[in-house]
Amino acid sequence: MLPTVAREADAVVMIDQRKLPAQEIYVRCKSAAEVAKAIKTMVIRGAPAIGVSAAMGIALGMRKSKATGTQKFAAEFQKTCDMMAATRPTAVNLFWAIDRMKRTFGDAARAGDSVDQIKDKLDREAQLIHDEDVASCRAMGAFGAELVPADARVLTHCNAGALATAGYGTALGVIRGAVEKGKRVAVFADETRPFLQGARLTAWELVRDHIPTTVITDNMTAALMRQGKVDLVVVGADRIAANGDTANKIGTYGVAVLAREHNIPFYVAAPLSTIDLNTPDGGHIPIEERNAREVTHVGGAQLAPKGAQVWNPAFDVTPHQYIAGIITERGVFRPPYVETLKQAFEAELA
Repeated sequence: MLPTVAREADAVVMIDQRKLPAQEIYVRCKSAAEVAKAIKTMVIRGAPAIGVSAAMGIALGMRKSKATGTQKFAAEFQKTCDMMAATRPTAVNLFWAIDRMKRTFGDAARAGDSVDQIKDKLDREAQLIHDEDVASCRAMGAFGAELVPADARVLTHCNAGALATAGYGTALGVIRGAVEKGKRVAVFADETRPFLQGARLTAWELVRDHIPTTVITDNMTAALMRQGKVDLVVVGADRIAANGDTANKIGTYGVAVLAREHNIPFYVAAPLSTIDLNTPDGGHIPIEERNAREVTHVGGAQLAPKGAQVWNPAFDVTPHQYIAGIITERGVFRPPYVETLKQAFEAELA
């Protein structure tokens, strides 16, 4: 399993996903600010991985705090949380993880814990978030594997694998789970312009796992489906609204429309932490827009002429009616999502 992100005594260590597959380089973030910068600049990406990294960054920042009194320590903690929250607006796992760290801090403070005791509890909570994410991915992989035919050709968009999580993956976790059950799976990986997560990251993971993988450009998907070469689509998610509308990497909506047209089931794999019942529908999901250079350049090579305007949203929203099922660590939920997703959380709290 790929060590996507890990906590060491004096640093948060993460693989630099901007360098893959050419170079396997690990970045050592020695402060909360460095972790926030790594999230913002896509050293690490993928909603669950962002949440884990933010939690570890908060714990690291507070571990290195020089504050001795709880009041000053609390002010530093809030500032650190605010810094993490400003990094990536779409991925709800980020805010979910920050809220967990805030609850841990609040409970410890109300219990009268010392600064050192609070630091210990923040460290433990961040590691727990990491470990729970790996377990969650394995559970959804097992549930999702049941949806995969014995001989399956699966198309995926962007990277929702070990690199996008603390390990194992969401959409790729479903694929790995199916392979572990002895199913013969071949994967088509959309290249996923403009950041090329599919070509660079998904293909890299699957090739390392010896899972047959074919990279296609994003505009080849329709032709592939028309030829009957895709049995199902599985993607990840950055935020799922209460009605099932799902924000994922730009281009996902187009894949969902094509899947519907060709009668191919389209599934979303994501942990419960990605479901935001406070967001009623996709129209309320904030969509991050990124630097124009991601579109105009590939590496150092400029493709578009100077002076051309660029629109570069990082995500789009797939309406719930295009989604056959949402695969979580609690099982597979189907329409009507307003009811079933709410029931998922009720079961979680029971």
